Amino acid sequence: MNSKERVHASLRRQPADRVPVFMWFHPTTAQHFAELLEIPASYVGEAMGNDIRQTWVSNNYAMEGIVHERDGDGHTDAWGIRWVKQYSFNQIVDFPLAGAPREVVLAYRFPYDRADELLAQMRPVAAQTDSFIGCDVSPCVFEMYWRLRGMADALTDMAADPVLAWTMFGRCADFANTLGEEACRRFSLDWYWTGDDIASQASMMMSPKLWREQIKPHLARAFAVGKAHGLPVAYHCCGALRPIIPDLIDIGMAVLNPVQSNCPGMDPLELKREFGAHIAFMGGVDTQDLLPHSTADEVRRATARLLEGMTGDGGGYILAASHTIPPETPDENIFAMYEVAGISREEVCDRAASIRARVRHLSATR
Repeated sequence: MNSKERVHASLRRQPADRVPVFMWFHPTTAQHFAELLEIPASYVGEAMGNDIRQTWVSNNYAMEGIVHERDGDGHTDAWGIRWVKQYSFNQIVDFPLAGAPREVVLAYRFPYDRADELLAQMRPVAAQTDSFIGCDVSPCVFEMYWRLRGMADALTDMAADPVLAWTMFGRCADFANTLGEEACRRFSLDWYWTGDDIASQASMMMSPKLWREQIKPHLARAFAVGKAHGLPVAYHCCGALRPIIPDLIDIGMAVLNPVQSNCPGMDPLELKREFGAHIAFMGGVDTQDLLPHSTADEVRRATARLLEGMTGDGGGYILAASHTIPPETPDENIFAMYEVAGISREEVCDRAASIRARVRHLSATR
């Protein structure tokens, strides 16, 4: 099976040659494996067997798609948000609407004039016809607003000025939907990736009631774009979001990521038993304790238990970590996880050799 066939089979609970994989690597981990496999860092996911190719067309591109060489380097994105590289990741250092009065917040204009530039990120991804192709329009609602407003002001608005919060949440969703509609029109997609982090590792950032009143209706509109184009809607939210999983299913979520297994209520096997008839899951491999601190045998056993429990109905699961694989993770633990998934170290090395040949050919023809 090729990657496209493998992921579609899993989502339909049909037999596949192996479990699909979509693993994210910390930048330092990616660089380490690039040196180990003698390939550019941008090809590490492909060499390691990732079945899904997708990229960002909204504000997550500013966070993850723009890579700076040194800590302290930064950029201001199309939304007016200032990012600076700190400890390998871009972090926000200037929220353009933080502390702004109500009228200034309402006067803010989203970068509709940059839509073509943002959508262009999808072109090389969509050209990989054997892969399962996704388009990431996140963050969609609350997370986009707090990136503009700052977390404290965004949460305060929800409590003290709900009309302002509702209006701005709607405008955040409107912009994500504009990008999403155009992406669905221009590219042949296999799923529609959304996201809106609203939880910490201990609980949700706001009450489920407040989320249902102020955020859910706008997120439902975001999901509706993918559904209208016949695409499964994947939704990313880190942390302890268990109280709203039924709501997410109700508005059309088809795939939940990243299933942060060490958070309250987020045990993947329990979630599979409760919700597996309605949704698929992507994630659940613990990156805080299991991968970096266990032995390779412990990783094998834990991965085998996870795969057995998450695919007992024939599929509905994509192997992925609960976050990027951290740089302190031993190589043997990473390869042990892949081995259980049916991807041997030899297979990884063979793909890396093919990538090296392809890169050399591309360099020679330029």
